[in-house]
Amino acid sequence: MDSLDGQVALLTGAGRGIGAGIALELATRGARVALMGRTETTLQKSAGLIRARTAAQVSVHPGDVTDEHSVEKVIGAVLQRHARIDVLVNNAGIVGSRKPPGEVTAADMRATYDTNVFGVVRVTQAFLPLLEKSGAPVIVNVSSGLGSLAVTTDPARFESTFVALEYSSSKTAVNMLTSLYAKAYPAMRVNVVDPGYTATDLNGHRGTQTVAEGAEIIVRMAGIGAEGPTGGYFSSGGPVPW
Repeated sequence: MDSLDGQVALLTGAGRGIGAGIALELATRGARVALMGRTETTLQKSAGLIRARTAAQVSVHPGDVTDEHSVEKVIGAVLQRHARIDVLVNNAGIVGSRKPPGEVTAADMRATYDTNVFGVVRVTQAFLPLLEKSGAPVIVNVSSGLGSLAVTTDPARFESTFVALEYSSSKTAVNMLTSLYAKAYPAMRVNVVDPGYTATDLNGHRGTQTVAEGAEIIVRMAGIGAEGPTGGYFSSGGPVPW
């Protein structure tokens, strides 16, 4: 993995769970981290952990990926500290209503997509000018094995036992966004990652791996450098089938 020393990394959903783990690992590898999330108290907790364990520069930026004006405010705050962004990690996500598929409404779908899909678009679009100022810009979108058509239709995979209409379909949409952004911006490295079944609030801490284990592949893809892959879908075990 290429060094992240001195690189500026912006991470959404950075206040807790895998987001806080990603932020700490990025900082450990020398990145200057900008933490974005809805709740300032959790962001400050995440920042405090980073400061206690590393010498990295860290800044806190309360913001909601579902609100364009909120995202614009974060841009203004980031610009006061950094002239560019080298790494963008679109991690913010929600699980949705958890209703059985037959009870899921269009409003339920819209609410989940507003964070998981439209939030990726809002943040990516907003920070593209700052990414384009980097010598080797990287975007990592956090998806799931539940977003893979191949994985979720394979009876041998545990993901095939989940029927999460909102969440799974939103992650499939994130996968396509990644593929298209990679085509549209060939000078950038744009990839999507399945961190695996990680124990977080999102799944009631039922995940089978730690936050550090889930964060590893995301941090690895954040540090791929200008010669790394783009338009790919990866887990810790390698490429994931679409």
